[in-house]
Amino acid sequence: MFKNAIPALITPFKDSQIDENAYRDLIERQIQAGASALVPVGTTGESATLSHDEHRRAVHICIEAAAGRIPVIAGCGSNSTQEAMELVTYAKWAGADAALVVCPYYNRPCQNGLYAHFKTINNAVALPLFLYNVPSRTASDILPETVGKLAKLPNIIGIKDATSDLKRVTEHRLYAGEDFIQLSGDDPSALGHRAMGGVGCISVTANVAPEHLVAMHEAASKGDYERARSIELNLIELHKALFISPSPGPTKYALSKLGLCHPDVRLPVMPPNAQECAIIDKVVQAALFNQRAQ
Repeated sequence: MFKNAIPALITPFKDSQIDENAYRDLIERQIQAGASALVPVGTTGESATLSHDEHRRAVHICIEAAAGRIPVIAGCGSNSTQEAMELVTYAKWAGADAALVVCPYYNRPCQNGLYAHFKTINNAVALPLFLYNVPSRTASDILPETVGKLAKLPNIIGIKDATSDLKRVTEHRLYAGEDFIQLSGDDPSALGHRAMGGVGCISVTANVAPEHLVAMHEAASKGDYERARSIELNLIELHKALFISPSPGPTKYALSKLGLCHPDVRLPVMPPNAQECAIIDKVVQAALFNQRAQ
């Protein structure tokens, strides 16, 4: 159910508001491309600068547009345990299939604090939960031993790991078991993550090149790593270009050049500058039309 290519959806804006028509079109594009699930209002969805009403609206639109065709993993993270519980509660009410809950940022909790945070949410809402570990953004790192303890709780079913530390896949298997769902949160290392035992990626690059990411992960699922590596070879420069400036600025710019949304981002994130845009243009053109990805 939760595997292969899963886009971390952008939240498109127009005139400082969520562009609901563009958002629905982007969701439909992902479904038609073969995405396995959808993640609204994660980091790439600019959750940090959405109001609570906007956050809930984006989750609602995604669930409504998906219409049960593929699962929706609603972003529900906060550095406040109470706020995270409220977001997960709404996601369950709205019909999400799971919630993605990031490690609390800024607070810098210890491992006991991280365990208590996720356990409290687990106990409060009967909805499948994915832990989201991205130390580069949160300044907190949930260690594999803590992941193993949390995996014993009934609602915590997996992790999005954006550390790019591939040995953690094995450590998570050791502490959390073979059935614990391991998703990468780092496109450049996602294929290696799969080879170590992961089952997919919550992907930024899938926003721009959904068919390519679907093809790469499906090849890996079938054990066809020669084909998967060939597709990944075509995507590696795109992975890098989409982080040439703070995300999701480059991704939104690329999508705007494809005619899919406006490039608008919210402060303090800035759009890419002219030099960066020229690099993104070149890389997107090469990635989307290179024969290796066909």
